[in-house]
Amino acid sequence: MRSTRALIYRDNLRHNLGVIRSFIKRPQTKLCIAVKADGYGCGAVFTARTALECGASYLAVATVDEGIELRENGITCPVLMLSLCTKDEMEAVIKYNITPFVFDREYIGAFDKAAGRFGGAAAFPVHLAVDTGMGRIGCLPEEAAETALLVTRSEHLSLGGVCTHCSSADGTTDADRAYTKMQFDAFVSAVDAIKAAGIEPGICHCAASAALLDHPEMQLDMVRSGIITYGYYAGQIDREYFAAKGTPCELEPVMALESEVVAIRPFKAGKCVSYGRTWTAERDTDIAVLPIGYADGLLRRFSPGLTVAISGKSYPVVGRICMDQCMVDIGKNNSCVHRWDKAVFFGPANSGALQDAEDIAKRTGTISYEIMTGITKRVPRVIV
Repeated sequence: MRSTRALIYRDNLRHNLGVIRSFIKRPQTKLCIAVKADGYGCGAVFTARTALECGASYLAVATVDEGIELRENGITCPVLMLSLCTKDEMEAVIKYNITPFVFDREYIGAFDKAAGRFGGAAAFPVHLAVDTGMGRIGCLPEEAAETALLVTRSEHLSLGGVCTHCSSADGTTDADRAYTKMQFDAFVSAVDAIKAAGIEPGICHCAASAALLDHPEMQLDMVRSGIITYGYYAGQIDREYFAAKGTPCELEPVMALESEVVAIRPFKAGKCVSYGRTWTAERDTDIAVLPIGYADGLLRRFSPGLTVAISGKSYPVVGRICMDQCMVDIGKNNSCVHRWDKAVFFGPANSGALQDAEDIAKRTGTISYEIMTGITKRVPRVIV
């Protein structure tokens, strides 16, 4: 197996699922686990099976192909599709029993026709998305009842649920919290209007990772766990925040990214490394070469600033990261680093890592989500 690989820690995933369930206040509230983007890089099918073993009732994907992958691997539970599909994909949505989000007349009509052509005798369930302030997909709250009627009056669809998504629930400022409350209030009003129209709304859900942990009043019939499943916090709702609140929330990273030292080369002071000669040795040193690069998800812009752990010590990646390789300054005659030693970029403490994906994200101006989902398919995943 290739030495550059992503280790996926099964016990850490189970631990996180247990933490998440401990934050759910009502036993009747269902748990939906987002396994989109290949389970945030950790493997969609593996994550799905583990989540279902640990009490999840629903799964969520972003694309039709992601839903099909689950079905073709024997997963039969309800699967929500969080993003929109094309008209040509609707047949597969129906045939593979993937639950779409709908929100306007044209899209509802197209799905009604698809369900009539490709569905069974029973009405095909859809969830109505309400845009309470995310500005992405959904009908406006004041249009919710009218739009729900379009679903219930269609020939081949049924209303299985109503949902929204909060844009700022991961923030702790007064403005963020006020905006989240506004969104929740708008959603509740939309659901009430649907009920007042004589329509059963089905499963009502609006709490993703941050709201699930920090706004228990928003848990409703179901919660949708995303990044916290994989061991990282949402925005400012982090470990320190919960410790200060007196409600500890200890998540464990599920993925570790590692490679191996395949060469150690002596460098004289004044010698340059990699494309563009962006780094020049200021002293005599040794450079370790690792077979991992931006085609693996170790992005070019991560250097300078990226470090890697080798034999329990942190060393800087120097020069531009290449497509398939990167170089590390290990100092002159370093007796702690040898050819074939493991090099760990991020992961849980027991992986040998000295940082996690959030640490890299903070130094490179992004979020942990992007670091994990950016690890490409050519990096083997190994369940440990």
